[in-house]
Amino acid sequence: MSQMPHKRVIQGRVVSRAGDKSAVVLVERKVVHPKYRKIVKRFKKYTIHDEKNQVKVGDEIIAIECRPISKTKSFNLKEIVSVGV
Repeated sequence: MSQMPHKRVIQGRVVSRAGDKSAVVLVERKVVHPKYRKIVKRFKKYTIHDEKNQVKVGDEIIAIECRPISKTKSFNLKEIVSVGV
C-alpha cells in the first residue's frame, strides 16, 4: 500500500490579485527569537493558483502544495475560510 506524500498547507490573507487565475497570499507565523526568547511575527508571501478566479483581496484562504505551475506558483487554492471586507 503506497502512502500519499505529505503536502504543505498554508493559511493566510489575500493581499493582491496577481493577474489571471493567481493571487498573492500573506502568511504570518509566530516564532521564538533565538537570542531574546520573545515571540516575533514572521511574514512570507506566496503566489497561489486560483482556477475559478473566486478570491478577492482581504479573503482568508487555505492553500495546498502542488506541482510547480510556474516559476513562483506551487500552491493551489483549497478553500476560502472567510470573506474579506
